[in-house]
Amino acid sequence: MKKELLLGLIIGLLANVVGMYFYIYFLIDLEVETAVEVAIENGSIGSIIGLGAILNFLPFFVFIKKRQYYRARGVLFATVLAAIVILISKFF
Repeated sequence: MKKELLLGLIIGLLANVVGMYFYIYFLIDLEVETAVEVAIENGSIGSIIGLGAILNFLPFFVFIKKRQYYRARGVLFATVLAAIVILISKFF
């Protein structure tokens, strides 16, 4: 049970990072490292994290369809964790 939850969390975090990379690579005309640095300086890193979290829909619904509820719960937890990071980045 804990192993399944942890696996879902890791998959959710990985999907978020891949989503962020895709957003930066395809829609921003800068290198990935430069785009992240500029986003941190401008205070818009939360927006990039939020757009990257959209990719979490895919593994979440796949796990729900396969009835792997603990893995889906881990992906949901990764999404909530991303929301907390966004909230913290907006205040600091």
